[in-house]
Amino acid sequence: MASKRVLLIAGEFAEDYEAMVPFQALQGYGVAVDAVCPGRKAGDFCVTATEQMAGHQTYSETRGHNFTLNATFDEVEGSNYDALVLPGGRAPEYLTQNVRVVELVREFSTSGKPIATYCHSQVLLAAANALKNRQITAYAPVGPTLIAAGANWVEPQSLESFVVDGNIISSVCYLAHAQSIHHLVKAMGGTITATAKRILLLCGDYMEDYEVMVPFEALRALGCHVDAVCPKKKSGDTCPTAIHDFEGYQHFIEKPGHDFVLNATFGDVDASGYDALVIPGGRAAEYLALNETIISWVKHFVESNKPIAAISYGQQILVAANVLKGRKVTAYPAMKLNMVLAGATWIEPNPITLCITDGNLITGASWLSHPHFISHLMALLGISVSF
Repeated sequence: MASKRVLLIAGEFAEDYEAMVPFQALQGYGVAVDAVCPGRKAGDFCVTATEQMAGHQTYSETRGHNFTLNATFDEVEGSNYDALVLPGGRAPEYLTQNVRVVELVREFSTSGKPIATYCHSQVLLAAANALKNRQITAYAPVGPTLIAAGANWVEPQSLESFVVDGNIISSVCYLAHAQSIHHLVKAMGGTITATAKRILLLCGDYMEDYEVMVPFEALRALGCHVDAVCPKKKSGDTCPTAIHDFEGYQHFIEKPGHDFVLNATFGDVDASGYDALVIPGGRAAEYLALNETIISWVKHFVESNKPIAAISYGQQILVAANVLKGRKVTAYPAMKLNMVLAGATWIEPNPITLCITDGNLITGASWLSHPHFISHLMALLGISVSF
């Protein structure tokens, strides 16, 4: 049983990353997270919004993943939880009208339990009368509302800005996830051990949106140094991502995701300087598998017995590197033929959340596997979170 429990209050058009990244990262650390939405029960979903700066005067928005709730709002008792997470996006503006949501926020505030807020969700603290004389930041246009609520407004210096004031951790947007999640774990009494590992994250155009951002931020929140690289691109360049979601068809659908910003240059990489390799899925993997440098990196990690973690379609790169013979492997179901022809021992991804470890090799079936994927990688790296 998880030693800590977190409540996450979502709503229609909550920002996609701001719901899923803390939801899966915290579970990966062994924290139980209940995601709820007013009027919804466990198994229902909320439509999310993919929001990002795209060269205009404000952010752009497209439809994101369908975020599946795992608890029922009407059954929630705030006293059963150790912390509260409030994703941003457009959901908070209408959640301020829900009396029970505001009561829950006020309950966490008055009890002094940690509250992590993002982007626009700080308005829920305003609605709960919880901001008087508190230092707070948020997405800049939210500032006037928070000032009117009595907050000591901290002007954001960048989209990665965050502020910690007592039990409130406020962030400008999802780009502060690594810091905010780290502080949330600490605020719940968590101790993170064996940090400072160096991780190489393979990226490419149209990799799956969650499958790059969730491990990127979850590992950085633990204190790991993560270098995200893509062939023919340098630090500061972007890769478009793809949202792969399940909407009742025989195969997943694809929608445009966030643009993921690389933080390292492909040509500068020395694979021997890293402790683990992470390979997201999506459509990028099929062309990254043709890159000879990437194949050499994979072989280095295999020969050095360093952890390799691949998810969904990312296993195609392992096939190309000819490193799967006799290894137990899972992947997205459509990848079965590829894995079998590569000599792997295929493990059916049933359930689709499946993640397995065989020696230094971790394979996950889909982004739904992330909590297990993160915890398995932590185990191989010797990283732990204890409360």
